[in-house]
Amino acid sequence: MQSSIPIRAQRNMQPISLLLGMLLTSIASLATADPTATSPYIVSVFATAPSGLSQPDSIVKWHDSVIVGYKNHAAKDGSAGSSTIVEYSLKGKVKNSYTVPGHNDGLRIVGENHLWALQNEDANPNLVVIDLRWGTQHLYKFPATPHGGGYDDIVVKNGGVYLTASNPNLNAQGVNVFPALVRATLAGDSVILETVFNGDAPAINITTGATTTLNLTDPDSMTVDPSGNIVFVSQADSELVFVRHPFRADQTIGLLPLSAPNGAVITIDDTAFAPAGSVALLVTDIGTGVIYRIERPSFGFEIGTAYSASDTLGLVGTLNVDTGFVSPVVTGMNSARGLVFLTDEDHEEHGQE
Repeated sequence: MQSSIPIRAQRNMQPISLLLGMLLTSIASLATADPTATSPYIVSVFATAPSGLSQPDSIVKWHDSVIVGYKNHAAKDGSAGSSTIVEYSLKGKVKNSYTVPGHNDGLRIVGENHLWALQNEDANPNLVVIDLRWGTQHLYKFPATPHGGGYDDIVVKNGGVYLTASNPNLNAQGVNVFPALVRATLAGDSVILETVFNGDAPAINITTGATTTLNLTDPDSMTVDPSGNIVFVSQADSELVFVRHPFRADQTIGLLPLSAPNGAVITIDDTAFAPAGSVALLVTDIGTGVIYRIERPSFGFEIGTAYSASDTLGLVGTLNVDTGFVSPVVTGMNSARGLVFLTDEDHEEHGQE
């Protein structure tokens, strides 16, 4: 009997070891697999992280350049590290780079030539404004944050600059009663803020039409939709927020819960609406350091269609703004983040010198 025990163990271990090896091989192949596009979309590599840089996230277009923020594993509260802002040609070649203190998590062109770079979304935020014509930088400080966190992203609407108030403290009931959206102006070396609304403001559920009360625990990336509404995600809540006529008497807030195929829980980072003449959609993948180019060569991108990037599911999909349903068009990324469209009006065509 003593000799039969190790014999049985040896016989049982062989298939287990074989299965384990197959599983590890499968996992490894998935981790290194290229993203897959659903027809009629195609996906290719636009650029990879320059040597020494990592974690591409925010992305914007400026004239004939694409600008990407690399976080470089800097601390989200600004306690350690710095980020690098890289300017690419529309072919994906590096043109310039800038170093900013802290953890970059928001980029936006304000005016013609000024890039606002927002750092430290968890606490101790700072703002660096870069004059892209001359490469000069100006550092601005924020007042103490009423919500305890930082600021995450930036949009411009009718000349006003708006920021999402990220990583808020919650009250004893788990509710964010602090500012969720603010308007920013600059004075001297400081950022001056006005509250647009708090995280527990009343809103309309877009899918049902019912009045609801918000609880925005994770305000994050922002954009403006074709109707001029400010749109931002409350990422951990799997919700999009639409803001019509901010600061006016008829200001209206809409809430859009998000969903995905097969009932999967989805969070999204960035959303972009296809403008006229769109020829490609660029998306950053923070985990691999790759910036991908998505095209729809048959008939191009439909004007006004919303596309969202999911950080948790590693995909880019079309977003139904009536139902909140995200339909994948590219899957297999590590963690999809920033989105920006290129159009046929860009000064430099892809593939040309």
